Amino acid sequence: MFAIYRNNCNSEKVGGACEATMLRETYSASLHCTRVAEDMSVAPEVVAKIEEGYAKLQAAKDCHSLLKKYLTKEVVDELKNKKTKLGATLLDVIQSGVANLDSGVGVYAPDAEAYTLFKPLFDPLIQDYHNGFAPSAKQPNTDLGEGKTAALVDLDPEGKFINSTRIRCGRSLQGYPFNPCLTEANYLEMEGKVKQIFNNITDAELAGSYYPLDGMTKEVQTQLIADHFLFKEGDRFLQAANACRYWPKGRGIFHNNQKTFLVWCNEEDHLRIISMQEGGNVGQVLERLIKGVKTIEKQAPFSRDDRLGWLTFCPSNLGTTVRASVHIRLPKISAKPDFKSICDGLKLQIRGIHGEHSDSEGGVYDISNKARLGLTEYEAVKQMYDGIAHLIALEKAA
Repeated sequence: MFAIYRNNCNSEKVGGACEATMLRETYSASLHCTRVAEDMSVAPEVVAKIEEGYAKLQAAKDCHSLLKKYLTKEVVDELKNKKTKLGATLLDVIQSGVANLDSGVGVYAPDAEAYTLFKPLFDPLIQDYHNGFAPSAKQPNTDLGEGKTAALVDLDPEGKFINSTRIRCGRSLQGYPFNPCLTEANYLEMEGKVKQIFNNITDAELAGSYYPLDGMTKEVQTQLIADHFLFKEGDRFLQAANACRYWPKGRGIFHNNQKTFLVWCNEEDHLRIISMQEGGNVGQVLERLIKGVKTIEKQAPFSRDDRLGWLTFCPSNLGTTVRASVHIRLPKISAKPDFKSICDGLKLQIRGIHGEHSDSEGGVYDISNKARLGLTEYEAVKQMYDGIAHLIALEKAA
């Protein structure tokens, strides 16, 4: 079965614990925006931390994050005294990238309003990361691919190249902020809502069981680890962003009986919805994902922005939030020096099978669509589909 490995927009791997002491030591002045802020002024010590963070980034010669690139002195001066209605400040946005100078992106949105209030930082960063998605650009209307999945026939009917196929998307529930602004009650309430949805699923393809992380038995934990389904507490990047509070309250994993449909509850995003199966039948995998997304959305509406699409904690996942990928064996063309440039030309991203920054194992690569923002969900999947079909043709001809 397709192993599941989490990748956030800054990290290399899962690990570590979300210790309150570590968070306090990282930035003790950071605000936990757990309720509507009554005082909209930013505390002087928070402003000082923002300015210290800017100075630290500028002095770090080995730091190449997008945060460092776009957090100019002018941006700092413009935003350092601003606060969202939930109490989030610029420090909440930048603190992970300041604490982790090896970040690729370096920012998170503590709530939905942050994307507009702190747009002098977010807009150019999003434009850079998402292939020129300009501040005036708008995410297309949603098109998951309903009625089109039959066109995505099996890419590898003989099973010579593709081990497995996976398509995932992230979703945030309407009416709730993102991790740093969530209370323990929020986490438990959201978990309760989706748990009820899971319990009421009657579709045989989607029906399964929900496993809360809080109080999980050793037996269940062992099985989920064996299936590569279990996610751990956030890594140091998420810890520094205050994304692991009240762990493991409100966190859990749902999977169907066939282990081809999976939902992570309150990991990096409110929900990570995943469809997967062995082989290269992309159409079947997408059809199942559409069915699952629609089933949840009917009872728990998702948060979407007209300009940025589906809203997520990390700006790297905005837009479609779709990552469609295959684990594929391409021993001949992957050995060529221009393999990466070929994939770049096809708008594909290459990873090792253990996630971002990992190496290939046994000649198997994880290859996915690169774009998330500025195209529809179906177009994102089709981008991967067409690219993989071309790579297989090159491998056969090599």
